[in-house]
Amino acid sequence: MKTKFREITGKAQDVIFRYPMVLLMGLLSSIGAICMMDSKNDGDLLFTYAKFTICSSLGISLMFALKILSQRIGRRLLLEILGVVFLIGFYFILPEKKKNFNDIQGFIIAITFLLSHLLVSFAAFLSKNKELNFWQYNKNLFVNIFLTAVFTGVLTGGVELAILAIDKLFDFHFDDILYLDTFYMLAISGSCFIFLLFNETGLDYLEKDGTYPVILKFFTQFVLIPLLFIYLIILYLYSFKIIIRWELPRGWVSYLVLAYSVVGILALLLVYPLKEEKAKSWVKVFSQAFYYTIIPLLVLLFTAIFTRILEYGYTEPRYFVLLLALWLLSVVVYFVLNKKASIKFIPVSLFTFGLFSLIFPYLNAFSVAKRSQKNELITLLDKNKLLVNNKINFQKKVADTLVDEISNKFQFLAERKQKDFLLNLVSGKTHDLLADDFQQPYSWAVSSTIRNAFSVVDRIPEVSKYERLILESETKITYIQGYQYIINFNNYSQESGNINGDTFLIDNQALVNNSRIIKVVLNSKEVVDFGPAMNRLFENNTSQIGTVRMKEISMESDLGKYHIKIVFPSISRDKTSDNKQNDIFYNEAVMLIREK
Repeated sequence: MKTKFREITGKAQDVIFRYPMVLLMGLLSSIGAICMMDSKNDGDLLFTYAKFTICSSLGISLMFALKILSQRIGRRLLLEILGVVFLIGFYFILPEKKKNFNDIQGFIIAITFLLSHLLVSFAAFLSKNKELNFWQYNKNLFVNIFLTAVFTGVLTGGVELAILAIDKLFDFHFDDILYLDTFYMLAISGSCFIFLLFNETGLDYLEKDGTYPVILKFFTQFVLIPLLFIYLIILYLYSFKIIIRWELPRGWVSYLVLAYSVVGILALLLVYPLKEEKAKSWVKVFSQAFYYTIIPLLVLLFTAIFTRILEYGYTEPRYFVLLLALWLLSVVVYFVLNKKASIKFIPVSLFTFGLFSLIFPYLNAFSVAKRSQKNELITLLDKNKLLVNNKINFQKKVADTLVDEISNKFQFLAERKQKDFLLNLVSGKTHDLLADDFQQPYSWAVSSTIRNAFSVVDRIPEVSKYERLILESETKITYIQGYQYIINFNNYSQESGNINGDTFLIDNQALVNNSRIIKVVLNSKEVVDFGPAMNRLFENNTSQIGTVRMKEISMESDLGKYHIKIVFPSISRDKTSDNKQNDIFYNEAVMLIREK
């Protein structure tokens, strides 16, 4: 028993000394996630912790990749310093305030995470003559990730149940936050430690030759490849259908082709060592035929992509789909024409394409999308003769579908900080309103202002058409004089708070006549329904659309021994063309509480 304990302790110590930076990043990620939960009522502080957690989580895979690379080339300290510098720089690339976070930062985060994981797969194998070692290394990583998920799930579930048992059996009355804190610590930091335990000494252990896993062979032969074959038949039948009917392919078919191709490439990688075995002729046939089956689908893929791009221009999602299609084309060409093709080309080429999409000047995803949508907007205005002296003529009669298209492009470009370009297209009162909208944390205010600026609109009756009324407070300061407590909440989640033993629940998930209402519940007994007060806010401005500025947007009521007041910086509701009211939206709100 002592010997076994020493062995386990020795392995744990070895992991700590061998992978200190990876474990540190895992620990910081757990702490960041815990701090996010503790600060959920403070939007800006929550966002700061979220950035910290994102960068720390990114550091887990990055530091592991650099550690594996250092085991091949040395210079561990230099690589770790460069990794830390990169993470600090990445933190400051992200916006300082939540209101400035948009789709662009989301794409940057997602692609950077993908690149860091791809780096893990090939960083130590850029030299030649290590093909089988490369496969063994990634196969062992794949297996270790699966084992880590199983072990972490069992460990986390077991510890959570143990805490629950102690809480209920011995009446400790633990705070609910303890369960979340435990989950974040074990699911993030704990899983890192378990994963590193499975990797043992690192590169030498992971790349050593081993027997092909029987379960992997069974899964690939009898599950994955047959499914791919069925999927291929469906895609070919659809291709024949559009040829016979001579129609353009639907946009979502590009995702299906990419899914088939990516899963097929994964299957090829899984059976790579078997392709030379005579007994496994099915593997050899599949390996040789797969890339040829993709060629007709590539025609379908590029047709679908360019149909959307030529009609609507580039956006970041369309750019990335096109980039994946070009990457897939390069993979097919490489493996069809190169008889000595290396499987390392797959992750290395995908890494290169991903890096290109983020940092290449002028041709990166964000530059292309902004430039394309600017051109699309100008072309749209010119085509409909709406530009007079390079300013939009809002007095000309236009169809509401055109108004929607123009306002959507304004919103897209507003989210990407193209303030000067958009302001140069408008003048007068619209210019002033648009300038004010750019100061707001939500970009749809820009869209609403442009939509309302057109004075003569030929409306097409559609059930789906709607008008948005935005009520906006003139002051950005919430006066709390006379109140003792404050609870922040938003449109998307229920919030609760405990004051002197009394529990307040803000229930904002109920819908009445398709409109979201707010109910405040005290101690699960006493209830105040603010639904009628919210409806009155909009009924008083029923003839208006667009943005209406008010001195204050608030409502108040007594609740038990307390007096409560809810204050909105802004609140909006959509109205359909048949005057049916849709859901109410608000981004941030506060509830002030005082004892009577």
